[in-house]
Amino acid sequence: MASAPQTRSALPDGDRWQTEIGGIAVRFGAGRLAELGEAARAFGATRALLVADGALRAARHIDRAEAALTAAGVEYAAFDGVVPNPSSELVRTAADFAAEHHVDLIVGIGGGSAMDCAKGVNFLLTNGGEMEDYWGYGHATRPMLPSIGVPTTAGTGSDAQSYTLITQSVTGRKMACGAPGAAFRTVILDPELTFSVPRESAAAAGIDAISHAVESLVTRTRNDTSSGLAREAWTLLAANFEASLDEREDRPDRLRVHGDMLIGAHLAGAAIEASMLGAAHAGANPLTARHDIIHGVAIGLMLPSVIRFNGEVADAHYREIWPDGPEGLARHIEELRQLAGLPGRLREFDLSLESLPELAELASQEWTGEHNPRPLRKQDYLELYEAAF
Repeated sequence: MASAPQTRSALPDGDRWQTEIGGIAVRFGAGRLAELGEAARAFGATRALLVADGALRAARHIDRAEAALTAAGVEYAAFDGVVPNPSSELVRTAADFAAEHHVDLIVGIGGGSAMDCAKGVNFLLTNGGEMEDYWGYGHATRPMLPSIGVPTTAGTGSDAQSYTLITQSVTGRKMACGAPGAAFRTVILDPELTFSVPRESAAAAGIDAISHAVESLVTRTRNDTSSGLAREAWTLLAANFEASLDEREDRPDRLRVHGDMLIGAHLAGAAIEASMLGAAHAGANPLTARHDIIHGVAIGLMLPSVIRFNGEVADAHYREIWPDGPEGLARHIEELRQLAGLPGRLREFDLSLESLPELAELASQEWTGEHNPRPLRKQDYLELYEAAF
């Protein structure tokens, strides 16, 4: 396998630091979950809503978050019923729960689903209506509650974005709902929280984060800010992805590796915020909605073909992170996917060639495809699915 760049982060040195990235206050370092109560009190909060995946109870992450809030004198109510790809119905349930407890701060702790659900709750609790009312950007007209994001996986980048992705209950479509007030005001990046993530979940999340760096680098709306963030994210993620899947607790560089992955995922999310995504996500979303393929797995299946498709218009930009160009980069993503043990072909799932035209139609309706550097028609998506089949 070709070796990935080994350059380390240009962010502040040291094991613990605090800075601002894209208007979000970021606290990085092992054990910083203990500062959750302090961060909550900084907003004048008296009663917080914790939005989490109940599986985090076993890892004691929710218990630690609750203890941090209690120590700071902040009361809390915990909604730990989040499931992958949260639906508009689930968000409504969580928002009703929040209203009953009169919260003045929202904390999302977990993977992307928990943080997306937390942001969805903020929309409904402060602006009313249903999630469909906020599909798109800027439809929330009333002030939103302060919120804190605590990612426990290095993947989604939701902690760096003002958008939330919520599945429409009726159709299964992903709704991207954004507003300036939806972004977390503070994010706690504690690499110890990612130690408990199962290898297969870490692999899917890591490939997703890598795709965020790769896609945001070449979008039609790329700019100097997004390009810098994407390149830095790629450097960290590509150099540490394989090592991050090593589950040995005695690995001497374990904390550093997980920390770099967590920073890289956040920077990649910030790059999305500045420039959006492309056709790999447009193609992946229908695979998740119609065939329950895990998002990161679906991304890994689509990204190499999309890189090759974009090569004729984005060659120079891809070479900013992989000097061998688009074909070499596509092969490297395939190698990373293989070493992670992720599926390599669509045919490994309950799909047939006959199902691909419907998927292509759905992909052509996805908003992220509009930002792809090379425009796509339904036929182009069909060919991308066929290449991945």
